[in-house]
Amino acid sequence: MFAKMTKTNGEPYTRRLVRTVRGQALGNLPSQDGKALSAEPTLYEYIGCATPFDRLWISSLTDKAIREGLENLKSGAEYDKLYYAAKARSEADWLVGINATQAITVAAGRGTYSLGRVQTPTLAMICDRYWENKRFVPEPVFQLHLSTDGTADGEVMKFSSIEKWKEKEPAETAYGIAKECGKITVTHVERKETVQEAPLLYDLTTLQKEANTKHGFSAEQTLSIAQKLYEAKLITYPRTGSRHISEDVFAEIPTLLLTLKNNPAWGGYISGMGDLSRRSVDDTKITDHHALLVTEVKAQHLGAEERIIYDMIAGRMLEAFGERCVKDVTTVSAECGDVAFSIKGSVIKQAGWRGVYRQSEETEEVTLPEWKEGDTLPVKGCSLTEGKTKPKPLHTEATLLSAMQTCGKELEDEQMRQSLKECGIGTPATRAAIIETLFRREYMVRQKKSLVPTEKGLALYSVVRAMRIADVTMTGEWETALSQIEDGGISAETFRKGIEAYTSQITSELLSSDKLFPHNESGCTCPKCGKGMMQFYGKVVRYGNPDCGLPIFRQKAGKTLTDAEITELLTKGQTGVIKGFNSKEGKPFSAAVAFDRDFNTVFVFPDVKNNRNSKRKKK
Repeated sequence: MFAKMTKTNGEPYTRRLVRTVRGQALGNLPSQDGKALSAEPTLYEYIGCATPFDRLWISSLTDKAIREGLENLKSGAEYDKLYYAAKARSEADWLVGINATQAITVAAGRGTYSLGRVQTPTLAMICDRYWENKRFVPEPVFQLHLSTDGTADGEVMKFSSIEKWKEKEPAETAYGIAKECGKITVTHVERKETVQEAPLLYDLTTLQKEANTKHGFSAEQTLSIAQKLYEAKLITYPRTGSRHISEDVFAEIPTLLLTLKNNPAWGGYISGMGDLSRRSVDDTKITDHHALLVTEVKAQHLGAEERIIYDMIAGRMLEAFGERCVKDVTTVSAECGDVAFSIKGSVIKQAGWRGVYRQSEETEEVTLPEWKEGDTLPVKGCSLTEGKTKPKPLHTEATLLSAMQTCGKELEDEQMRQSLKECGIGTPATRAAIIETLFRREYMVRQKKSLVPTEKGLALYSVVRAMRIADVTMTGEWETALSQIEDGGISAETFRKGIEAYTSQITSELLSSDKLFPHNESGCTCPKCGKGMMQFYGKVVRYGNPDCGLPIFRQKAGKTLTDAEITELLTKGQTGVIKGFNSKEGKPFSAAVAFDRDFNTVFVFPDVKNNRNSKRKKK
């Protein structure tokens, strides 16, 4: 009755199959990378077993959660659609990945290049931003500032011109007029109360983004720490895509908050909490698991990194269920010599949820004097500042995770981001692994917090950027289709046929080698094997013999080598000194490029070129 089966990685299945058929309950913690991660549904289908089973469905490993789950077992049939969506996702990733990888490798003629349904669009977003940043041409910006007395002795209030000039001449003219005028006339005063609602609870992606921004943790590192906390029964299941909780979970929140009352950082805030905010409570917005919460288990003996992540989740809980933050915002408009100026101040009336981290809020308060329309203020100082327009910064893991959530669309509004989550690329549980895959494939590196594509990554991007395999929006549409399988909107078979057609199209595109890899003969013999001629391609110089396949990437440390410099390297084993390289820290340097004994390219610095230690490997 029992079939001998192996997993796709060759590992044999254990006695889980026997336990499945003989037992009546399956226990697993589903997540969006598979919904039903246990092997049993696949085995059931494989052997044609129709034995009914129940499922233990829990979101934390505390004794209480397990008992409640066992008392409320779910019918396995309730989650068939989740299983079929998980299976479709797995098959799609395999089908696209294995065919695209083989096609690009065949087209390249040497080496192995990895492509994937989510991996390649993610690389495209990183490379797009890289080139947008590097090709940006800064433009000058001039702005005029005036200062006057504040309320307290020695306090200075600074007005800034509403207009910003691109040319220096009109800016200097306005500066001269304002300086000569010597007074500021208040033209309008607007005072209004603004309300900031409490933030939503963390899902995994939001936790990863903030841990990267505030503490420099990688997405994979944050997930690993959260998993340890979960296994220690300190937090609920981390691989969640929801930022909401259900009504029944909300009923337990007061008890959970009491477990944090002894924390010296939050005890006072918890004691002063009134009615809990219900902004994060919505049964309709819960996916496979609810938002991240701490459990009733007391956190003890945590490492430094574990304490950071635990405190982030606990602190966000306090914020999410705290009262609204209320501010009085004052905007004062004024004129000086027909030039319009403005200044803005704010005073926190009710800290609300912002009181959790109150220390960081104190710097936000700017109290303006009680000015009114028609007041005349003396100009105590006048300055003209010159700045430069700035490009969009290179992606960090935090901004990349946001881009993956919204298919590259940059959205400030939280509700808009939430509405696009279903058409993002990847899932909360898989995005960290996708990012780490790009590091392992040597398609990108970290420079401080920035993600910088390598020569290899840029070379691959130059080939696939206009193809369907790199289309972020299309990949997002596939994710939407997978969500529709979960909801019963479309069948898994319909999705599978679409993926098969898509795979056929991208394979044909990638195999068009004449279009993808145009090349010229270099006239130089391969220095490694001495048998064939090297060929010049757009981003790389290589020999077509797969047994040798010596690659020389043109771009080194931010500089692209010319045909003449590559020719000198091939014929002499070393170029002359080349200027214009940039280190990982952004510092310029000059060096020759040479082969080492294994025909890897290295830098040779002119001042110590005869010293073996002066060579620095650069693949």
